[in-house]
Amino acid sequence: MEADWATIAVRFALYVDLMLLFGVPLAAKLWLRVEGRPGWHGGRVAAWAAGAGIVLSFASLVLAVKTMTGVASYGEIDSDTVWMIAAETDFGVAWQVRVFALLACLLATLAPCLRRVRVIQLPAAAIALSTLAWGGHGVMDEGIRHTVHLSADIIHLLAAGAWVGALVAFVRMSSPGCTATDDSVAELSRAANGFAHIGTGIVFALVLTGTVNYVMIAGPTLSGLLTTRYGTLLLAKLALFGVMLALAAVNRYRLGPRLAHAVRTGDNRTALAALRRSLRFESGCAMLVLLLVAWLGTLSPVP
Repeated sequence: MEADWATIAVRFALYVDLMLLFGVPLAAKLWLRVEGRPGWHGGRVAAWAAGAGIVLSFASLVLAVKTMTGVASYGEIDSDTVWMIAAETDFGVAWQVRVFALLACLLATLAPCLRRVRVIQLPAAAIALSTLAWGGHGVMDEGIRHTVHLSADIIHLLAAGAWVGALVAFVRMSSPGCTATDDSVAELSRAANGFAHIGTGIVFALVLTGTVNYVMIAGPTLSGLLTTRYGTLLLAKLALFGVMLALAAVNRYRLGPRLAHAVRTGDNRTALAALRRSLRFESGCAMLVLLLVAWLGTLSPVP
């Protein structure tokens, strides 16, 4: 079976877009304490992300309709079928919730002067990201398994969004343009060391929910990991996740303290460059993981 690259590309773009829309403001407001910098939350970037999410959501609906109906070309799709799937399936209801949540995000970013409106941005982004769970394997279960699997998927998505958002925020904070002064480097050092315990909690949530998801999808067995494309891609994803964990550990136990020491001594150039390289490499691994997740969602774990 050939890969459906159009669906994979849209799924990947949605993962990246919605995780950034949720994760970057979360990191900036609650963890990194850099909300005073212009552009860290709200504003033009978030508006573009919300708008892109709406466009990508419409593209994902069209792709899903084509897959569900089995038509040979997009020209054979009629509006009645699209409306039926959007209104009468769990996927369609989740799609509607996502679009309304993204519209709320867009409103919040375009009305930054209205505090009561602005506070809905982060919850709305979390809801939009959570709806992606209805496009995965969790919807195949019934009863209590359905509830457990979807709940694990949602927590997994939010934890991943928090990690990706923090990574992007750290990459930005460590960029040459944002580390031109000693104060900005000291701020980066405080944020990196302060995020350590929160990062441990995020990793724990990812490992726990990832294990639940695998058991729900493939059962408590490893037999299919080497005999199916799903298993091969899952192993590749786990390998990249392991690299990310190793880099996160290096950042926490070596590069973060090294930068803190350099800030105190006044010579931070080498330590800053090392942390910047590590963060960029970890972010690249995160993007590859999301690409594999997008691909895995289109495959059956059954040989």
